[in-house]
Amino acid sequence: MAELANQFVQKENLELHLVLYGIDQEQFYELDQRVIIHKPSFKFNNRFRFISTIKTLLFLRSEISKIRPLAVLSFGEMWNNFVLLALFFKPFPIYVSDRSQPDKPLGLLHENLRKLLYPRAKGLIAQTSRAQKHYQRLLRHNNITVIGNPIRSIEHVNNEILDKENIVLMVGRLIQSKNQDRLVRIFAEITNKDWKLVLVGYDHLKQNYIQKVKETIAELGIGHQVILAGKQTDVESYYLKSKIFAFTSSSEGFPNVIGEAMSAGLPIVSYDCSAGPSDLVKHGQNGFLIPEFDDSYFKECLQELMQNDALATQMGQVSKELIQEFEIGKISEKYYQFIISNENTVIK
Repeated sequence: MAELANQFVQKENLELHLVLYGIDQEQFYELDQRVIIHKPSFKFNNRFRFISTIKTLLFLRSEISKIRPLAVLSFGEMWNNFVLLALFFKPFPIYVSDRSQPDKPLGLLHENLRKLLYPRAKGLIAQTSRAQKHYQRLLRHNNITVIGNPIRSIEHVNNEILDKENIVLMVGRLIQSKNQDRLVRIFAEITNKDWKLVLVGYDHLKQNYIQKVKETIAELGIGHQVILAGKQTDVESYYLKSKIFAFTSSSEGFPNVIGEAMSAGLPIVSYDCSAGPSDLVKHGQNGFLIPEFDDSYFKECLQELMQNDALATQMGQVSKELIQEFEIGKISEKYYQFIISNENTVIK
C-alpha cells in the first residue's frame, strides 16, 4: 500500500489520501511527503473492543466523506469488510483486495460478511490467477482482475559483487505453514557436505516453531550445515550470495520472497501451494514447481540444481527476466488503470 501511494502521488492532478485505522496506527513505511495522512483522534482500546470498533467505523465514514475521493482502495480480508460496512450507501467506488491464501477460512462471521459485502465493491483485485478463479466461484463478481505484488529490485550495492557460495536459501517467518523442518529433512537427504542451508526469518505467531526446527536439525546431526540466520535487515546480501532459493510454504497469498529471489537471479524450487508460486515460477524454465509435500521430487529437483551450476545459472537468468513484469512502476500503473477505467472515476 505504501509503495502504491508513493507511486500514485507522482501523477499530475492526483491527490492521494492514506487513512490509517485499527489497533495500531503507526506509520512504519516511508511515505512521500505529498501523501496526506489521516488518523483517528482516539486510541483503539482493546478492553472496550466493541465501542472502539463502532468509533472506528464512524471515523472512517466521516473522514472519507470529508475527503470525497474519486475512489477508495482497501487491502486485507477482514479490513475490506470493515471499509465496505463503514461506507454502506456512500457513493464512492470501492476497490478491494485480499492479501492472503484465497481459500483461507475467515470464520463464519467474516465469510458471510464477505459474501454479502464484496458484491457491493466496484472491483476486486486478486493477487494471483488461482485467487481470481476462487473469487469468481465464491463471490460471482463480474469485475475481478489479477495484479501481483510489486517486487523490489535486489541489486549489488556500489557495484560490489558478492561471490556466490554453495548456499540453499529460504526466507520466511518461522511458522508451521512455512514447513522449514521439512526443508531441513529434504536437505539432509542430499549428502553433499560442500553445501549449506540458510534459513532467514524469525519465530512468529507464538508457535515456538523454531524449537521444532532446532530439534529436527539436532536429530539429523547436520548442525554444521544448517544456519538459522534469524531476522535480518540486510536480507539482500543473503539473496546475492546464495545459489538456489528453496520454498516449502503450503499457504501463500503472493510470496514476495520468491520474487525477490528471482530479482537476485536465483533459480527456485517451491511447493506449488494453493496460490502464488505458479504465477512466478515457470516449471523447467526458472525453477521447479513441486506438488505440495512431494518431498521426494523436491529433493530430486533441488539436488539437480546443486549438482549442475550451468543449469542453476541459466534458470537464474530467466528468473531475472521474468520478474521484470512485477516492477513497481508497472504494477502501480495496472492498479491505476483498473481504478480509473470505472466510468465514474475520471481524473480531470
